[in-house]
Amino acid sequence: MRLTLASLLFAVPALAQALSSPDGQLQVDVSINDQQQLVYTVQRAGQPVLLASRLGLVLEQGDFANGLKLVTTSPVKAHREQYTLAAGKKSRVDTLANEQSFLLANAQGRQFVLQLRAANDGLALRYTVDGPDRKTFKDELTSFAFPADARAWLQPMSVAKTGWKRTNPSYEEHYQADIAVGTKAPSHAGWVFPALFRAGANWVALTEAGMDGRFHASRLASDSTGGTYRIGLPEASEVNTGGHLLADVNGPLTTPWRVLAIGPLKTVMESTLGTDLAAPAIAFDKTKLQPGHASWSWAILKDDATVFDVQKRFIDYAADMGWNYTLVDADWDRKIGDAKMKELADYAKTKNVGLLAWYNSSGAWNDTEYSPKNALLTKAARAKEFARVRAIGIQGLKVDFFGGDGASSIAYYVDILKETAAAGLLLNFHGATLPRGWSRTYPQLMTVEAVKGFEFATFEQKDQDKVSGHAAMLPFTRNLFDPMDFTPVVFHEIPNIKRATRNGFELAQSVLFLSGIQHYAETPEGMATVPAYVKTFMRELPRAWDEVRFLGGEPGRWVAIARRAGTQWFVAGFNADDTPRELTLDLAWLGQREGQLITDGAGPREFAEGKVAAPAATLTLAPKGGFVARFR
Repeated sequence: MRLTLASLLFAVPALAQALSSPDGQLQVDVSINDQQQLVYTVQRAGQPVLLASRLGLVLEQGDFANGLKLVTTSPVKAHREQYTLAAGKKSRVDTLANEQSFLLANAQGRQFVLQLRAANDGLALRYTVDGPDRKTFKDELTSFAFPADARAWLQPMSVAKTGWKRTNPSYEEHYQADIAVGTKAPSHAGWVFPALFRAGANWVALTEAGMDGRFHASRLASDSTGGTYRIGLPEASEVNTGGHLLADVNGPLTTPWRVLAIGPLKTVMESTLGTDLAAPAIAFDKTKLQPGHASWSWAILKDDATVFDVQKRFIDYAADMGWNYTLVDADWDRKIGDAKMKELADYAKTKNVGLLAWYNSSGAWNDTEYSPKNALLTKAARAKEFARVRAIGIQGLKVDFFGGDGASSIAYYVDILKETAAAGLLLNFHGATLPRGWSRTYPQLMTVEAVKGFEFATFEQKDQDKVSGHAAMLPFTRNLFDPMDFTPVVFHEIPNIKRATRNGFELAQSVLFLSGIQHYAETPEGMATVPAYVKTFMRELPRAWDEVRFLGGEPGRWVAIARRAGTQWFVAGFNADDTPRELTLDLAWLGQREGQLITDGAGPREFAEGKVAAPAATLTLAPKGGFVARFR
């Protein structure tokens, strides 16, 4: 939707306005304070969620945050929408929200619009500055002021151009769990989205959506003194070579939506606001839109396994498991070559397996050497590469090592998204930013890393030791709205690492983690060590989900979630603590059904099979253990 000032039907202006959600539980109050600044507050069920918080933005061409007056207010109107997701917690989403727009003028008489949308599961806001002239972004005043006793679960943003080969930021840090609001970020880089908070009985998940390639990506600023968090900006180096950092457009400027999922934890966990506020899907060949599962050698075997014979073995492995893809990772062009890759693709096709291939996005913005590199930097180069991989028979790309969150970097992502859609190629971003609802707009975007994934737990023991608590954060944060390529599930051993999780914990990730293509880390040899009923479960896991139910959890400690595919329900949970945890799960919606239960056996590498019955189930989870249950 493109908002233009002339299209709004405005009512009589007022100093303060309130917008409520359709169920009346959520209320947003907007007003202009004595300093002529635009502020808002948020309540849910009469309880404060956000205290008085600033609104507005500043462009090089004008200040739209100070000296403001309300000109007119539009009537409240219902926003209804239905859409589908190839990779998400629901396959079909029905949205309902109340929407209102406020026309404001700054001290120079220049006008802009604040657009608000309030749904039963939260709210969103964005700004539009209309007119044909140039708009150069300078700053944004949008803030989120939490009560003093609120708590936060936040991931630090890494400092740009640090880390391996100067590849940061890639959203690959551990979360800080249950910290006081106002805690300063470890560095000037701030905190990433999604950011999770608890204010009294209500939880709040902050993110953004509606990134069309013309705006930079944001985060929360590092200084949150007094519990007030402000929108933060990318660092100067987070650009493609020679590219611009902040939004700079000719014509109307519309910001991304600032999204706040709000309510009890169940409401937030089942919310789809992160995709509700994204733009509708562009065209993509539905015959090629196939979510699913993939074998992948690099997770355990690393660089030396990117050779023809190993990749052929992993194609056989995928076929045996009923998985529909095999991913061939970095340096395939040098170690295998086009001719042998085509041979692999042709062989995979006979096994009903599709081939995916890795690409390096980068030019000069980091020091990575993996190839194919420098092949996607221009539209002409991309067209050539996409034709090349289609000729080989490759069905999708994994593109790695992006440059950050500046506007030129975001434009690069969107160019790749649009052009792979036109080329009929599936897509996976790694070393990447948070996708912010892109999987709705670009249905071929199967998954995105943007997480400290499994690979880190194979590099150093310290990350392996933290992996259970980290994994227990992700359903509440990184994987809340967007597909996540964590590359889960290992049942056997990891070279030079002592695995900290039990097998039940690993198996639960196959249901708990959402990814349009789930790239499993386990090797054929490791999979051969598990009981037949575990292999059958992994073979028969649905390739996409239709519905979600949050059953309980505490970020960073434990979680239990149910997912439906067709008429089947899959329930999974894990316990990140060092002590056993007893769970009583409400399964009333399943009636009197009985399901298959797979959980941990006596040892950390053992399984146990049993039965579990609705309408309620009591389970004891081992330390760093988990379970899955299947109700047919």
